[in-house]
Parts: sequence; structure tokens; C-alpha cells
Amino acid sequence: MNTAGHPEATAPRGLELTPFRGLRYDPDRVGSLAAVTSPPYDVVVRPDGLHHLQDADPYNIVRLILPQATTPTARTELAADALRRWLSEGILTADPEPALYVYEQRHPDGMLQRGLIGALRVSEPSEGIVLPHEDVMPHIVADRAALMRATQANLEPLLLTYRGNGTAAEIVDRTAERPPLLSTTTEDGYSHRLWALTDPAATALVQADLARHQALIADGHHRWATYLRLRAEHPSPSPWDHGLVLLVDTARYPLRVRAIHRLLPGLPVAQALAALDGRFRVRRLEVPLPEALDALADAAGAGNAFLLAGDGAFHLLDRRAPTLLDRTIPADRPTAWRTLDATVLHATLLDHIWHIPEDDPTRIAYIHDTAATVRKAERDGGTAVLLHPVREEVVRDLARQGITMPRKSTSFGPKPASGLVLRALDL
Repeated sequence: MNTAGHPEATAPRGLELTPFRGLRYDPDRVGSLAAVTSPPYDVVVRPDGLHHLQDADPYNIVRLILPQATTPTARTELAADALRRWLSEGILTADPEPALYVYEQRHPDGMLQRGLIGALRVSEPSEGIVLPHEDVMPHIVADRAALMRATQANLEPLLLTYRGNGTAAEIVDRTAERPPLLSTTTEDGYSHRLWALTDPAATALVQADLARHQALIADGHHRWATYLRLRAEHPSPSPWDHGLVLLVDTARYPLRVRAIHRLLPGLPVAQALAALDGRFRVRRLEVPLPEALDALADAAGAGNAFLLAGDGAFHLLDRRAPTLLDRTIPADRPTAWRTLDATVLHATLLDHIWHIPEDDPTRIAYIHDTAATVRKAERDGGTAVLLHPVREEVVRDLARQGITMPRKSTSFGPKPASGLVLRALDL
């Protein structure tokens, strides 16, 4: 990455979170706040989900983060035109003063997450301040960069975690005792509340605490890579020196870590199993999905394990051949990386055994929803590959060593809802 024009990139600093004037929907101009929100752009992967969000409200944020047109240029122009129109019509309005935003998500199952939304100084991985843990796909970074250039905005925050349990977390919790700026419940059952932290003394205490910490990218690697690209394009200082993030203290509010599954539409289950040729033990499980996932969890405790589905049953793969990794995975990487399920899936199963390129969207899809992955495999005659999630401490340890995991290895959550607060670069 070219850092010319950014001499500060070599200065050792911690997290620098800056207040900004948030763009928010005027609740009197939209059907409901819930109706204009969306999951992050990369979670809205099914056309029916996209159409559902578009139909929920004519101003749903999905029209900005996933504009629908026939060419990439037309898509970005569509989003930029919509944003300009919504601003001129007062659908979106800027808050009167800069703020850090306290954001809370709560679910009836007991899940509670609180964090801070702000403009974070963009830093290179070599600085050790913001740690990526997954590789990115260049075409997605290019797509997100084009969208941000056209709209001159950060349309949705990415999710970062740190472990502090200090002053910043205390101020977050005290702020959450006040009446919120907004409160809404989305159809997934999560309630969302947002507060503006504008007191200079409290903001200074938060910033001083965060300056002692580093963060892990939990969700949003492509958006962070986009921030880096756009910062390099603009001489510093500029608004592109910062990017919109949600920062969660997982010492106070642990996230849930789930796997992201793979769908192989052109590979029938029978063909996938035949290609294994004794390299894994295979057991057929004719049980419901929850019981199959329990069996996967048990097997994952003893080594690499995967569930294949798509033919009306589940097939548990475990007890790989002793020399399999030596023949399929580079030996110059740490053992913790070489034995990750995602590493074995991509290097051994996809590349070596099934000969499926990981960057071909016609042959592999990445899906968060377990049941949806199985249903689509059964409907289309393909293979669903279900994974067991990686522990957060494993992810963090690898990231601190500068080692990235295969793309789409983890799904941290809950993810922030898109559409509750946006950042315009010209404010």
C-alpha cells in the first residue's frame, strides 16, 4: 500500500476515535426506523433478501449499500444520486454537532452488545493498531471503493473489537442509562438504541483510554482495505484519513463467533464424497440439523471436521489421513494456521481434492445462515460444506502474529445494523 503523503503512518499510536456529525434518518419522513435498516452489505447475499429490504421502505439503506443497476458505474451513480436526493429532501439529516455514538443491540435470548461508533484513524497492519485476520478479494475492495468515492460517504460501520474493560466501557454504560436518540426493533428480534456522546470531557476520557489499545477486525475486512486504498489516494490531512467503525470492548461484551459456510453449486454430494478417496473418515448422519451440528462440534474438538449436505442427509468428515496436510498445505506457516478448518477446507478440499477456485463466484458461495446453505444445496443439487466456528482467542493470537486466515473464516456478531448512522466525508 502506498503511504506517500502520510508520514504519520510510522508513528506508534493506539486507537484514535474521533467524533463526527452523523447522518441519520428523520423518523418523521420514513415508515419506521426498522424499515430503513439492513444487515451489512455482505450479509444480504440472496436476491429475495435484497428485494424484501427494497420493498420494506423506498428509503431503505440497501439502496445505497447495494444499488441495483446493469453496470458498476451505473450502480455507484445510482447510489450517489439517491444519497444526494435524500439529503436535499431531508430524509437524511446531519446531527448538529460532532459526537461519538454509543450503540446498543439487545436480543430476547439475553445477548447484549454495546460499543462506540466513531471515525477511526486509518492505519496500516504493520502499525499493529488495527489487526486484520482474513484475506480480502480485490474485486470487492474495488467495488466498495467506487461506491465510497461516488457517495463521498462511509455508509455503514465495520465491526472492531478490543479488550479493555476500562474508562471507555464505563462511560459507554453510563451513557446507556440516558434516554436514547433512537430506539427500534428489527425483524430479527434485535432491539437497537443509539446515544450521542458530545461532552468534551467524557470524549477526552474515552479517547485517552482507547489510545492504549489495539483492535481486531471482527467484520468488515473489505471495508477496512477500502479505507486504506482511499486514504492513499488523498493527500493528508483529509477526511479519508478516518473511517466509520463500531468498536466493541469484548472484555465487557463478548461477541458470538459463528462459521461462514460454503456452497458448491456445481459439485453434487456423491461426487464430493467419491473424490475424498479415503482421505477422511466419512460417516452418514440421518438426523436433524441441530444434532448434526452437535456431532460436528464433538468431532472438531479432536481435529479438523466438516459436514457435507445437499442430498437429504449429513456426512461428517473427520480423522483426516496423517500425511494429508504435509502434501497439501505449505509447511512454512504456524501450526495453528495450518490446522485451521478453513485452511484445510481451502488448501486441501477445495484446491487439492475438488479443484474449485475460491475466487470463482459461479462455483463457490459464502453463506452465513446454516439452514439456508443446506436448503440451497438440496434445491440446486450442490454441496453445502458446514464448518465449526473458530474461538476468538485463536483469531486474535494469529492476527497479532500478522497471520491472516483464509477469507470468510469467521462471522462475529451481532453485526451492527446498517442505516442507523452514516458518515459524510464533506461534513
